[in-house]
Amino acid sequence: MNAFYNKQGIGDVLLVQLQTETPEKIHAEQFGDVTLIKDAEGEIAGFNLFHASAYIELAESDKVEVSEALVTALQNALEKNGVDYTLEVDLSPKFVVGYVESKEKHPNADKLNVCRVSVGTEELQIVCGAPNVEQGQKVVVAKVGAVMPSGMLIKDAELRGVPSSGMICSAKELALPDAPQEKGILVLPEDAEVGSAFEVGA
Repeated sequence: MNAFYNKQGIGDVLLVQLQTETPEKIHAEQFGDVTLIKDAEGEIAGFNLFHASAYIELAESDKVEVSEALVTALQNALEKNGVDYTLEVDLSPKFVVGYVESKEKHPNADKLNVCRVSVGTEELQIVCGAPNVEQGQKVVVAKVGAVMPSGMLIKDAELRGVPSSGMICSAKELALPDAPQEKGILVLPEDAEVGSAFEVGA
């Protein structure tokens, strides 16, 4: 789940995205202060909560941090407006320390590598174009569902025919202060704990 709020830009409306993919065909249903946005199969892709500040304490920032308190407040708001839907939200960190288990050349692209990256609870296959990625490194992984500081949403993808789940990040992509301008991923110290959360810049 991702949530966005910009009172100056769009008014007192909280935009909640529940699916990583934006559906091509959508239709909306109104329940009081809640507009449900459904995909072609009738699944709820997201919803807009109008008069949001009456339900939730919100700062004036675009990206709202998804927390247990926010999910509870949203669930209450849905129920108050007669929406029979239970929010199931993965609150695990989306930016984590990963360990590059292996690196192989991409079969269809000279400048890409296919990496197997352990993030503690699981191993991900990530296609990476950074020139400095190597087996044995500890790196920052943006998992599927992460929203980058640029606003880009990380989705499952296929790069030149090879599936990729997540992204190995550079300091610049993470909006870290004094990030180098040259291309290349951020390599973490040896003592970084695989699977632990990584704090991203704003």
